[in-house]
Amino acid sequence: MDIVVKLNEQTAGRDKIIRLLQYGSRAYWYYAQNMHSTRYSAEILRSLEFTFSSFRKLLRFGRCLDSFYSALKMIKYPDPTVRITLIVAKITNALYLMADHFIWIGRVGILRVDLEKWNKVANKYWLLTIVMSLTRDIYEIVKILGHEKTAFKQHHILSCLKNHKKVMMDTVKNGCDLFIPLTALGVTKCTPGTIGFLGIISSLIGLYTIIDPLYKLSPS
Repeated sequence: MDIVVKLNEQTAGRDKIIRLLQYGSRAYWYYAQNMHSTRYSAEILRSLEFTFSSFRKLLRFGRCLDSFYSALKMIKYPDPTVRITLIVAKITNALYLMADHFIWIGRVGILRVDLEKWNKVANKYWLLTIVMSLTRDIYEIVKILGHEKTAFKQHHILSCLKNHKKVMMDTVKNGCDLFIPLTALGVTKCTPGTIGFLGIISSLIGLYTIIDPLYKLSPS
């Protein structure tokens, strides 16, 4: 119960909980829609997924400014590769959130918005954010393997990386997230069930790093 309270006290924690429910609903309605006994439940869950998605957009309203500010704080970071990848990732994330704001405004009917156009814009910026984050992850992995060159000789690369769980967890999270905007943009052809499953994995990792910040890659 303490964990739930801790997560609920933080905006990021609430967002990750709703995200888990959102992608869990997507996975369930997709796999349940072909079962006659659960078709009605599948429709309810499909509606819930949309509700969770809209609620998350509301929770994140105005967060684009936070991302821009975070990018400014990274300007003096000493490692140039980490600095550049994180600054670009934070700027593209801010632009993604800004586009997401227009989608929410259109969904609730405040203004007439071309939702298809803004969905594409949002997914393109989200994809760039993930690519930059993955680039940083790969850079960190290369550094780790460079420091422990014996891992190559003994073929213990995976064992070596197990000692650096922060990087591995961040890489898995970003790797899972990568296919969500790629599929939304039509580059890959993952089913809604697969997207739901990948979203569940990345959401659980995100929740875990909030519960135990020692497993969160820093700076991020």
